[in-house]
Amino acid sequence: MTDSELDAIRAKRLVELQQQQQQQQAGSNKNIQSSPEEKQQQQEDMRNTMLSSLLTQEARARLNMIALTKPEKGRMIEDILIQNARRGAFGGRKVPEEQLIGLLEQFDRRRAAVDSDSD
Repeated sequence: MTDSELDAIRAKRLVELQQQQQQQQAGSNKNIQSSPEEKQQQQEDMRNTMLSSLLTQEARARLNMIALTKPEKGRMIEDILIQNARRGAFGGRKVPEEQLIGLLEQFDRRRAAVDSDSD
């Protein structure tokens, strides 16, 4: 198999997993009223699963370090990555650390521009 075929399979599998989780959550919500804490934990688990399948190990480690030192920034970057993945911006490929660094630089430039505009 070529890399593009593997990427397509990964992307398809990611979508299938997301749909399965949504169906399971819908089914469990009908049968059992789960507490808000359980719902939040399920959402976090789904988010972590998506990020793990989306990022290489190196990129995931870098993002985790950012989230430890700057939780808000880490969460925003995670949101951006998930949104881009849902739009198919990564073509089913795992995001390498270099691409994550580029995304972080773009994020910082945009944030700096917004901050300088508000002064």
